[in-house]
Amino acid sequence: MNYSEAIEYLYSSRPPFHQVGAAAYKPGPDNMLRLMEEAGNPHQQLRAIHVAGTNGKGSTCHLMAAALQAAGLRVGLYTSPHLLSPCERIRINGQPIPEADVADFVTRHKELLDHVQPSFFETMTMMAFCYFVKQQVDIAVVEVGLGGRLDSTNILTPILSVITNIGLDHTEFLGTTLAEIAAEKSGIIKPGVPVVIGETQPETEPVFLSRAKVCNAPIWFADQCEYLRRCRMRFVPECELRGIYQQHNLQTAYVALKALNNLQFTIHHSQIAEGFAHVCTLTGLRGRWETLQKQPLILCDTGHNSHGIRYVAQQLQNLPNPHIYIVFGMVNDKDTDIVMQMLPDGERFHYIFTRPSTQRARSAREMLALWSKNGIAIEDPQEAITYAITHASADDAIFIGGSNYLVSDALSRFTH
Repeated sequence: MNYSEAIEYLYSSRPPFHQVGAAAYKPGPDNMLRLMEEAGNPHQQLRAIHVAGTNGKGSTCHLMAAALQAAGLRVGLYTSPHLLSPCERIRINGQPIPEADVADFVTRHKELLDHVQPSFFETMTMMAFCYFVKQQVDIAVVEVGLGGRLDSTNILTPILSVITNIGLDHTEFLGTTLAEIAAEKSGIIKPGVPVVIGETQPETEPVFLSRAKVCNAPIWFADQCEYLRRCRMRFVPECELRGIYQQHNLQTAYVALKALNNLQFTIHHSQIAEGFAHVCTLTGLRGRWETLQKQPLILCDTGHNSHGIRYVAQQLQNLPNPHIYIVFGMVNDKDTDIVMQMLPDGERFHYIFTRPSTQRARSAREMLALWSKNGIAIEDPQEAITYAITHASADDAIFIGGSNYLVSDALSRFTH
């Protein structure tokens, strides 16, 4: 089959999480272990960094991958979700897996996939591990899909584990308190494998310390490293990632990269600085406080829960533009009520609520009703973006966000 047929097969036989939500989630290692055994256990052949966390794990993965590339390594990078193409999820030195390789993988393994019936994410994880081994990467940076303990990627025994932070997201799967969610994410901590925790939080610190002790795993809290915190600040003005929340991710990535110096790799400060400065160029990262147009200024960001939107709202407040048009939409399993309370309000801000292009999206009318302040509802996301562009002057700003899928809608419009 060709690439289009392969993707259609994957989407139709096992719809991905971004289409159907909870129905796509298959917790536990059983499917993955069966798939890996048939494929020759490629996960056992990888040297990997395994990254979990509520927010920032994608950016942290890209930051680390960029620095490792700058150090001259051949770097596999596996992240999710994708914004424009499933190929984005699997990269080597920033280049997405070729469509021909996706088609070949699905063709060769279709009988196995039909028999095991893995989820879309499990299938993509198998594809990533097989591709990285085939292409002989020096190291793979692997992002957890959901949670940690029961995630498909957790069959790995990495050389380093990273957990960025803990927030209230996917509570239907992971628990309703920060401690419960931390317990699920701490499941990626393996016996004897060092772990870096990005942010110290009173509710979660004891959970991580306890798990690390049980596993005899060396543990560092990145934000407790004073020297590294000073180093981080030197990177902030030069990094391609402009969101203020990236300061946490820069610090976490830096500490993790320095931890590699005791784990078969030597990554110099200059290589980290080079990677961070050109992270988007080196790895193809999109949608993180990204400028899509300059007049009027059009920005997008993938922050999609209260933990992430807090920083987005702060950055929106800091924009100097006389008027800011906010095209905003969310999906139905997020903490929408809390998010809506965080959004900036005032005469400068003009809200256009819309429905992102996914079955899980809240309607624009629902969003407007929850807002209960000045704003309008336009269901079609492209019409909503057009409305903002039509009404904004050259000195104004437009922000598009609230959901990964709305950012995908924006990128599809502005990417040529």
